[in-house]
Order: sequence, then structure tokens, then C-alpha cells
Amino acid sequence: MNIDDINGFIERGESTDLELKKSTGQRTEAAKTVCAMLNGIGGFVVFGITPDRNIIGQSVSEKTLEDLYHELQRIEPPAFPQIDIVPLPNGQKVIILTVAGGAGSELYTYDGRPYHRQGPTTSRMPRQQYDRLLIERMHASHRWENQPATGISSDDLDPEEILRTIEEAIRRGRMEDPGTRDLSEILMGLGLIHDGELLNAAVVLFGRSDRLLPLYPQCVLRMARFRGIDKNEFIDNRQEYGNAFQLLIRAQRFLLDHLPVAGRIVPNLFERIDDPLYPTEALREALANALCHRDYGGPGGAVSIAIFDDRLEISSTRILPFGLTPDPVSFT
Repeated sequence: MNIDDINGFIERGESTDLELKKSTGQRTEAAKTVCAMLNGIGGFVVFGITPDRNIIGQSVSEKTLEDLYHELQRIEPPAFPQIDIVPLPNGQKVIILTVAGGAGSELYTYDGRPYHRQGPTTSRMPRQQYDRLLIERMHASHRWENQPATGISSDDLDPEEILRTIEEAIRRGRMEDPGTRDLSEILMGLGLIHDGELLNAAVVLFGRSDRLLPLYPQCVLRMARFRGIDKNEFIDNRQEYGNAFQLLIRAQRFLLDHLPVAGRIVPNLFERIDDPLYPTEALREALANALCHRDYGGPGGAVSIAIFDDRLEISSTRILPFGLTPDPVSFT
């Protein structure tokens, strides 16, 4: 990197991914910014340039770099940016720290405190934002479904359900025949056993209904048919425990019991044509989504079906992830 490169990227001034420091005497604030950029999209921290983009440089000795290095050591987990030193015509030098964005699962702190960038400003990251980012970045490998199933063994799973699922998936062309019907090998192939341990996802999918309590109370389906358009009085009220496949079947049966089906006779056809109130495919899709995409991490959650005179509600208990709000979640 040379002076022309510096002129090019400082032309737009300080921003989310660029901070200018007059000298390494401001290395403490600079290290906080490095921390913030690690938690964000990355960027550059440049010493020897004033905030108004005046390139003045500074003297750079071995001690200068040692002091800067020790300041950066206060960032946890350890993450050292690339350091480039660019000589200037006036004999001084510019130090450029190139910071990679935090695309991994780590969140960074400086002196035990997380920081983030808001435009050209570095500030302490609010706790709520820190927790949200931590969940986002650790979601894939640390979510509840991927954790070991404590107190559960393969004997607590329904072998018939496992084999039935495999056969149906093969029949529908969703998977190739694994060449085995050994349950442990099938579960490993499905990613439901890791390092020899059964995962929570295996219990949700294939757990025997008589083995789910008291360890997995969240594997529950609550169903009610209310009289009228509110919840003041119900006609039928059921609560079922089971794995996801069992709950899907029981939910469909409940809907068949309570949703009206109109029948009509069509000329030249021997059989009557039935027209359900709601399309069967839409109901199945809604139920499958509620069971598959809900948050099983909390023991108090459930999938719920509520039938009223004027509507049907299918819901699952959880908060929207990653800072989403209901406003942008809409359907037309």
C-alpha cells in the first residue's frame, strides 16, 4: 500500500468501516474500534491521519508497535489485524490496521466489553444486541436441536416411525436408499447422532410418546374448538404428547373432526364431491411448518390449534429471531 492508496480510501471520510486517528497515542480508542469492526463488517483503522483527512504521519519505532500490539491484546478472543506501515515524503509514517469482519461464530470484547460501529462512531454494544448477535452467530452449531439428548437412549425412540420415514422418503425420491436398516446407522446418516450421542432433534422427530415426559414437555400439541369467535367457551379441548410425525397426524384428525365439509352432487358423477372449508394442502403445510420451525428449546412451548366459528388459528410459541419484528412479516 502506498500514499495513493491511502488518498483513495480516505477520500470519503470516516464511516462504519474507516476510522482515522492522529497518532497511536489514541490506541485505546482505536482498539475499541477494532473490536467493533470485528463484530461488524470489518474495516480500516489508520494512524497518522486527522479526522478531517489531513495526512500528517507519525514517527514509528519498535516501542510504538509494541505498545499498539499490547493494546490489541486486550481484545478477546485474540484477533490481530493486519498491520501495514506506509512511509510519507515528510519522513513520517502512516500505520494501517486492516480488520476482517466477524463472519464466524465469535463475538469480540475489549477489556471484557463488546463494542459496535454506528456510522463513524464506536460505542458500547447494548446487551440486547450482544445477546441477539451471539444467538445468530452460534445458531447453527449451538441451537437446542443439536445438543445431546440428556437422559434419553435409542430405546426411547420409535423404531417403526424411523423405518417408516426412511421408506417414505425413498419412495418419494427425497433420499437414496442408505443400504441399511440398522437404526443407529440411519440416525447417524440423518445427523441425529453426533460423537456417539443422540441429539435432541432425534427425540423431537422419533421419540416414543410414553417416554417424552418429564424430560421433553415441549413435544406437545394443544387443540381446541371454541364456541363463537372468542375463547370464553370451548366445545372440545385436547392435549397430545408425541413426536413431530405423531402430532401431525393427530392434528389432522382433530381438524377433520371439527372443520365443516360441504358436499355437492355433480351431474354424470356417481360420487359426491366434498369441498373442505380450508384447502387440505394448505392445512398440512401450515401444520408441518408449525411443528418443524418452532422453538423447541423452551420446555413451556407448544404448537396450538384453535378453531372458531369464523377462523382457524395455528400457532407456535417463540419470539421472532435475529431482530425481526412482525411488521415486515406479511403475506398477500
